[in-house]
Amino acid sequence: MSQLTLILLAAGTSSRFELDVKKQWLRIDHKPLWQFVADRLQKTNFFSQIIITSPKDDCAFMQNYSDYTIVSGGSTRQESLNNALAQVSSEFVLVSDIARSCISKDFLSRIISAQSNADCIVPYLKVTDTVVYDNETIDRDKVKRIQTPQLSRTKTLQDALQTTQEFTDESSAIVANGGSREFILGEDDAHKITYTKDLNNLSCLEKPSSDTLSGTGFDVHAFEDGGVMWLGGVKIESELSFKAHSDGDVAIHALIDALLGAAGMGDIGMIFPDSDNAYKGIDSKELLQTVVTKLNNFGFIIVNIDLTIAAQKPRVGQYKLAMRKTLANILHIDASRVNIKATTTEKLGFIGRAEGVGVIANANLKYYDWTKN
Repeated sequence: MSQLTLILLAAGTSSRFELDVKKQWLRIDHKPLWQFVADRLQKTNFFSQIIITSPKDDCAFMQNYSDYTIVSGGSTRQESLNNALAQVSSEFVLVSDIARSCISKDFLSRIISAQSNADCIVPYLKVTDTVVYDNETIDRDKVKRIQTPQLSRTKTLQDALQTTQEFTDESSAIVANGGSREFILGEDDAHKITYTKDLNNLSCLEKPSSDTLSGTGFDVHAFEDGGVMWLGGVKIESELSFKAHSDGDVAIHALIDALLGAAGMGDIGMIFPDSDNAYKGIDSKELLQTVVTKLNNFGFIIVNIDLTIAAQKPRVGQYKLAMRKTLANILHIDASRVNIKATTTEKLGFIGRAEGVGVIANANLKYYDWTKN
């Protein structure tokens, strides 16, 4: 079994899944689905290496979760598979989809035991309904519902995929290139998650943890004369503005760090580096919207936020309500879950000398509960 690599495909966009969260980031207890599946299959001890394909923008975050080999996927399943195959050195490779999440050890064993019988071992399910093709009823015994995982000779699969023709599974590519395949009876319980309702068919999945995840952010910006001051997403009447690469909204910057901290996603500088001219002068509300979208894609729900603005000037009391409503709209939560506090530093330090503003932010997240759909 030592010469078998597992490739798990998780680079899709979940376009048919009908939710903001990508299906590979649905939480099983604390684990995202892709990690749950990889860990589950690793315990079989069948594989010398596990490779997981991922959307390019997700790779860095995925590497925080495990020591599996993470490979940037492509725009198609086949491109993603080619990227992963470039990392394979074993004689055989088993390819599966993260969406097929509850594969049994017995099912895998039957596939692997047939590895020497053909260039590709393909599980299938029988068709029990009447089948009509092009207005003609055909023999349903000749129709097969193809499943994954599929086991292939690595070199044979690599050669078969050196084409611009797109195939929906490995065996079709291999046969088109002159290779052989053998069908084995698949597993009825090896359901695949394509639509939200498919989650009801997967008994091996636990509900997400109900833990609350908390994060803290802190940021300061110095004043400069002129310009426009933005704070908490609201335009402040002032003769001053903030020195910054973006629009300098110190409250939103602290909030972004709090949200990223709760999610374990690093900090604002990792996502929006001030060395990138794309963010020069950018509206910080746009940065916050990008972060909220990422959080939702990765399976997080924002519970509430709390901001403390430390400023000798400007006086922000009259802007608090507008800030709450503006931020709540971006965060997709009720304004009652956005708290804004303002304080001075009793004329102590750079804030007390009216040289700038500091903000402390706290944010709480939960996992999206897919069991309630």
